Amino acid sequence: MTTTTYRTCPRSGLQFESNAEKLMVVNAVTAVVALLVGGILAIGVVLTRWPAVHWLAADTFYMVLTAHGIDMLIFWVIFFEIAVLYFASSTLLRCRIATPKVAWVAFVLMLIGAVMNNLTVFQGGSSVMMTSYVPMMASPYFYVGLILFAVGALVACFVFFGTLVVAKRDKTYQGSVPLVTFGAIVAAIIAVFTIASGAIILIPTFLMSVGIIKEVDPLIYRTIWWAFGHSSQQINVAAHISIWYAVAAIAFGAKPMSERVSRGAFLLYILFLQLASAHHLLADPGLSTGWKVVNTSYFMYFAVLASMIHGLTIPGAIEVAQRAKGYNNGLFEWLRKAPWGNPVFSGMFISLIGFGFLGGISGVMMGTEQLNMIIHNTVYVPGHFHATVVVGTTLTFMALTYFLIPVLFKREMINPGLAKLQPYLFGLSMYFFCLVMMGAGTLGVPRRHWDLSFAGAAMAYEWPGAAYLMMGLVGIAGVAAMTGGALYIYITVGSLLWGKKLEGGKPSANFTPIPVSAPSAAAQTYGSAGFAAPGTFTLAMVFLVSFVLYYFINWKYLSQVWGLS
Repeated sequence: MTTTTYRTCPRSGLQFESNAEKLMVVNAVTAVVALLVGGILAIGVVLTRWPAVHWLAADTFYMVLTAHGIDMLIFWVIFFEIAVLYFASSTLLRCRIATPKVAWVAFVLMLIGAVMNNLTVFQGGSSVMMTSYVPMMASPYFYVGLILFAVGALVACFVFFGTLVVAKRDKTYQGSVPLVTFGAIVAAIIAVFTIASGAIILIPTFLMSVGIIKEVDPLIYRTIWWAFGHSSQQINVAAHISIWYAVAAIAFGAKPMSERVSRGAFLLYILFLQLASAHHLLADPGLSTGWKVVNTSYFMYFAVLASMIHGLTIPGAIEVAQRAKGYNNGLFEWLRKAPWGNPVFSGMFISLIGFGFLGGISGVMMGTEQLNMIIHNTVYVPGHFHATVVVGTTLTFMALTYFLIPVLFKREMINPGLAKLQPYLFGLSMYFFCLVMMGAGTLGVPRRHWDLSFAGAAMAYEWPGAAYLMMGLVGIAGVAAMTGGALYIYITVGSLLWGKKLEGGKPSANFTPIPVSAPSAAAQTYGSAGFAAPGTFTLAMVFLVSFVLYYFINWKYLSQVWGLS
C-alpha cells in the first residue's frame, strides 16, 4: 500500500500530499519537454514562412508544422493542465489525491500517446496538420497516439473529480471550494466534453485508416473535430484565468471583487464557450446560415461577456489590494508600483493584456460570419490563436512555473536576472508576432502554404510589398520569441538540475484542514466617483474603444469586396 504523507511548504504555506506532488512534477516536466520539442520545430516553421530565408522543402515543412501544432496545442498545454488540476484539488483543498495508481495509469497513457504520435509524424506519411481532415489520411498510429493521449487525459480528469469528493468527505475545507479550484472544475468539465468529442470522431477515422470502414463524411468530421480542436483552447482559457486569480492572491493578497460574479462568469464558459468552435466552419457550405449566426454571435457573446468580466475583476482586485497598501495617487500608481521585476506577476499581467486586446478582439471579429470571410484560412488565423494560446495560456503557465520552482520542486531559481527578463522578451515579441501576422492575413497571405511567392505556379499571384515585409517581420519576431522560450527552458530545467536544494517542510502523516478565514468587507473606500477600481475601469474603457474601432475598420475592409458581387 502506498504511504501518504503531507508536507507544508515553509515559503508559501501550501500543503502537498506526496502522491499528488509526484504526479504534479512528472506532468509538469513532461509538459516542458513537449514545449521544448514544439519550440525546436517552430524554428523550421518560422524560417520557412520568412520569405527571405524560406528554409525547409515543402514535404519537410508540412511534417514539421504538423508536429509543432500538436505538440504545442495539445501535448504541452494538457500535460501542464493536468498538473494544475492536481494542484487545484489536492494542494489547494489539502487532501490526498484519489486513486493515485489510476492517476499514474493516466499519465502513462498520455505519455505513450504523445510519443507514438510524434514518432509517427517524423516517420513521414502523416503530415496532415493538427486538423487531420479526412479524406486525407495519416498512419493508423497517428490516430492511436491521439486516442491513447485523450483516454489518459480523460481518466486524469476523473481522478481530479474524485479528489474533490475526497476533500468533501474528509471535510478539509468549509463552505464553497476556493475560486481557483472552482475555475479548475470548469476547465475539467470542458475537458471532458472536448476529449469526448475527439474520441467520437478520431475513433471512426482510425477505423477508416485500417480499412474497417470505407469513409467518414468530411463535413461531419470537421463539425465534430472542431468541438475537440477549438474547445481544447477553452480548457486553456478556464485554466489560465484560474491561474490569474491565483497569481493575484499570491503576489498581492488580492481577493476577488465579487466571488459570485467571478463564479457566474466561469459558469457562462460551461454553457457557451465551446460554441465558438463554429467560427472555424463559417465557410462550410453544408451548415445553415442560421446555425452559423446563432453560434458565432448571440450565444458566443455570453462567453465573451464572461471573459470581459474576468478581465475587469482580476486587475480590479489587484488595484483594490494595492490601494489598500497606500498606492492611491492618480489612476495608475497602483499599477506603476506593482512588482514588475517578479516574473510571476509580470508574466501574468503581460498575458492578461495580450490575451484581451489581441486574442479577444480578433476572436470576436473572426466569430462574425461576414467579417470571417475576409480573413478565413489566411495567416490571420494563426495570428489570432498565437495571441490566445501562446500569449494567453503559455505565458501564464510560464509565470506559474516561476512560483512552483521553489514551492513544488524545492529548488532555488538559477539566474534570477534572466528570469526577470524572460516574460518581457517572450511576451512582447509574441505581441509583435501576432500583430504583423494578423496584418499579413488582412492582406490575404494564406495560412498554410509553404511558399508565399507561389514560385513555379501556372497562375502566380503577385503580393504587395507590404505582405513580404510583414512576413519578414513575422520571422524576426518569431526568432525573438523563440529566444524567450529558450530562456524559459534554460531557467526551469537548469533550476531543477543545478538549483540549490531548498527545505521542503517536515512530512506529516495527517493533513491540516484549511483554516476558516474571516469574511472580508467589500472594498468601497478607494477611488473616485464611487468606483473601487477607477484605474481598471479606465483600462476597460480603452479596451472597449479599441474593440469598437477595430470592429468597424474590418467592416470597412469588407465593404471593399462588395463591388465584386
